[in-house]
Amino acid sequence: MAPAPPPAACFSAAEVQRRLAAGACWVRRGARLYDLTGFVRQHPGGEQLLWARAGQDVSADLDGPPHQHSANARRWLEQYYVGDLQGDPQGPVENGPVASASTQKTDPVMEPKLKAVDWEKDLVDWQKPLLWQVGHLGEKYDEWVHQPVSRPIRLFHSDFVEALTKTVWYSVPIVWIPLVLYCSWSYYGAFAQGNVQLLAPFATEYSVAMPESAFPGLFLVGLFLWSLLEYLIHRFLFHMKPPSDSAYLIMLHFAMHGQHHKAPFDTSRLVFPPVPASLAIAFFYLVLRLILSAAVAGTVFAGSLLGYVIYDLTHYYLHFGSPHKGSYLYHLKAHHVKHHFAHHRSGFGISSKLWDHFFHTLTPEEPHQKTQ
Repeated sequence: MAPAPPPAACFSAAEVQRRLAAGACWVRRGARLYDLTGFVRQHPGGEQLLWARAGQDVSADLDGPPHQHSANARRWLEQYYVGDLQGDPQGPVENGPVASASTQKTDPVMEPKLKAVDWEKDLVDWQKPLLWQVGHLGEKYDEWVHQPVSRPIRLFHSDFVEALTKTVWYSVPIVWIPLVLYCSWSYYGAFAQGNVQLLAPFATEYSVAMPESAFPGLFLVGLFLWSLLEYLIHRFLFHMKPPSDSAYLIMLHFAMHGQHHKAPFDTSRLVFPPVPASLAIAFFYLVLRLILSAAVAGTVFAGSLLGYVIYDLTHYYLHFGSPHKGSYLYHLKAHHVKHHFAHHRSGFGISSKLWDHFFHTLTPEEPHQKTQ
């Protein structure tokens, strides 16, 4: 017979109050206590919203209005469970009123599932590299990979190969901004010297001479082109649904993007590492050179590369930044978090929602119920 699970820790209201006074952000759901101190900056509604609810019962906030949290968001909350509140759960644990049990709304479908996450009973062994394991999940993979967890991921046994799959956010501007500047300066010089054609040498009879004044326009074309590529890659490559009978395609999907949906706040996997990114960037440049002349291709490439840098840095900020409520980035963060936690088949734009508008893939808006 399996041993009984250890009893949950219990905290008195005074103990919770001491932790709140020390700067922790604890909330509760009924008698269940959660330490959200490490999550406040990641919260899509902004850290101020969570700090304002420190010590309070958040049951009504989970059910809305204005926002009804998804099943994934509720599972996510359970990862921060620390124990139960001793005594009357209707009583306050901070200065101010707390919602009583009679006013709490519960979801009878989700209620039995809201238990502490049991890592030992997950479909994979989190103590071992995951890449080879996920290939054998088969038809269970798609549901599993879209149930996010708050923990780091290891893909490979080899420390060297594993290191190539991880990076810090500031590696992106350090590695790629110098190349953007070099290409911009070099190819602007080519435009200034004149005799720049639009197309590659094999099509010179159909080509058009490009004046020096075309340089900024071509650079902006590159920025615009990246915004479209960002959307298309995210929607059709990163969110392809691998066939359940192909372990290799499941592994490929997990290595490219599934890992990010499984662990969306793994700081080392939020931007593309330089080595795999350089392969994709080199391929993109070669495609441009097959079609366009060197100066035109280089200028479009420089604009697209800047767009990529903006995209990666924006993506990192949407996960770990705390934008001012009502700002453009605030709404963009809410859009992206809904993509992770509720609507992974929509909301594919990262640095903007332009192409989601154009292709009608915006995340659904929630109907706001009127409060009495």
